[in-house]
Order: sequence, then C-alpha cells, then structure tokens
Amino acid sequence: MKLSRLGEFGLIERIRRSVRKDPAVLLGIGDDAAWVLNKTRSCLITSDVLIEGVHFNLKWTSLFDLGYKTLAVNLSDIAAMGGVPAYLIVSLGISPKFDSSDIDQFYAGIGSLATKSGVALIGGDMSVAPRWFISACLIGHAPFRPISRGGARQGDDIYVTGTLGDSALALNLLRKKVKQTPPDVLRYLLSRHHRPTARLTTGALLAREKLATAMIDVSDGLLQDLGHICKQSRIGAVIRKNDLPLSAAYRAVTGLNNPIHALTGGEDYELLFCARPRNRVRIEKLSKEVGVSITRIGTCVPQRRKVMVVDGFGKRLEIRSQGHDHFKKTIRR
Repeated sequence: MKLSRLGEFGLIERIRRSVRKDPAVLLGIGDDAAWVLNKTRSCLITSDVLIEGVHFNLKWTSLFDLGYKTLAVNLSDIAAMGGVPAYLIVSLGISPKFDSSDIDQFYAGIGSLATKSGVALIGGDMSVAPRWFISACLIGHAPFRPISRGGARQGDDIYVTGTLGDSALALNLLRKKVKQTPPDVLRYLLSRHHRPTARLTTGALLAREKLATAMIDVSDGLLQDLGHICKQSRIGAVIRKNDLPLSAAYRAVTGLNNPIHALTGGEDYELLFCARPRNRVRIEKLSKEVGVSITRIGTCVPQRRKVMVVDGFGKRLEIRSQGHDHFKKTIRR
C-alpha cells in the first residue's frame, strides 16, 4: 500500500505489529515514549527526527532556536508520560557549507534548555548530508507509573494545559510574511513556535497524584492527538469549541471565532489529558500550584461518536482537517 494512502500512523501500526515482544518493555511502539522496566530501573525512552524543509526552515529559524526545540520536543514526550528527563543523544547530518560556529550555536540552544531541565548530553553521531537532519533520543526515569494513552473511560473530562494554536499561527504568519501583525503579538507567537515549553512539572504531578487516566502531548494537532487517545482507550470525545484556551495574541490575529489552528495546527507541545470528574477540584488546585492554566475542554463519550467538536449550542461543527500526518500531506516548516 502506498504511504500516501496508509499514512504515518498506519505505518507506525504496521511496524508495531511486526516487532518482537520483550517482557521488559511494558509500553512500546504507539505511545509518547517507551516504558522499559528492568531489575533496577524504570526508564522512559523517546526519539524525534527533525529534517530541514520538513520540520523547520532556516530562513526564519536560528540554529540556537533549532537546538532548543530539538530538546524541547523530546522533553514534551517525557512530560506526557509523567516522567523525569535525564540523558540526551543527538545525531546530526550537516552540510559542509556551515561553519563550526554555526554548530556551536545549535548546541548552545540545546545546552540552554538542558541546564533548565536537568538533562545531560551524553553522545551521538555526525555525518555529511545535503541538508540538516537531526535525530534525538531522550532517556528519562519513571518515578511514578507512566500515563499511557489507553486509560480514558466514558464520562472522563478532557483537559489541556496552556493555550492552543499559537505555534501553528506563528508558522502561518512566517509563510505569508504578514507585516500587519503588531510586533509584541508576533514576538509572543514566534516564541511559542521556536521555543515551546515542555510541561514537565505538570506531567510529573499528574502521574504522582494519579489524576490523569490518559495523556499525550499536542504535537500533531488537538484533534489528531485526541484521536490517538480515543483509539487506544476505545472511546469517543466531544470538544466544546467555546472552551478552547486561546491566547490574547491568537485572538488579536484571528478574532474570537476562528479556532482552526487550535484544533488542527499542532506543535503547541501542551499536555492533553483525561481525568475522572471527581478530581476537578484537585486539578484546579494543581493548576494553581504549578502556575500553568489547565482548561477543561470536553468529555469522553462512547466510541461510536469518535471525535467531534460542538459549538455553544451543542451543534456539531464540520472540521475538514484533523491535523498533521507526514505521509498523507507534506507540510514545509
């Protein structure tokens, strides 16, 4: 089957079915990170690939920001499991046209975030390549039982941290070279795109307090990523458009009634999770404790209803795009 028809997630499922099972792997292919348990340690392992022209464009991305984001997207996967990051391995494909000072900037970006998150860069590999190719592997600890995508149940609340759509909107502004955007608004949106925040503390506390029944980070778009939770948990979901958390900068550019970037844009790296209704007060308290907004945006429903978005009157909205899939469409960053 052609990859354009199978899609990224169909290909992942095909690979998952073909691999050898190992009793030490408690969670393998198909979640934000693998969970491996041996006699002495419970580990989380995740990896990401970033390719020039597919995931980023050096016309508007500095090498410092590229290094920062390389670590940030992996940190977000660990956060989505409720883990603690520890060791980073980075392999690069680089064109010889770059100067050593350029590479210094890339690793300075990694180092800036590594210091804040307690991560040690411990190795990797390098090769000549026609364009930038980055492969990063992050290893973390699981001090609490990791939160998978498969534990949500009908009646659970659906929450998201922070705000949605800022990164995708920033990318849209960069592509169109819109000049009318107020400088402070553009600066905020670009910071959300180039230097996303992994919600490590929030994820770890949700795991420690056993508040989240299922969790994922929003990398491919709210609807796409919520679909992964629904598939693994065998449920459906209803999202209330009017409850989506949108930043003041987002509203300044798009207005009040255009949530498309928040629903389908991706690269926000916020935490999307489900929780029992009885834990609403505890989640509100946790939000205040960590200083991060946590917004209840929907409800888990029977699987036959899949993922749907409704307006303030409960009427279903037709959303054509469901989010990013590498093989079903090509998006140049």
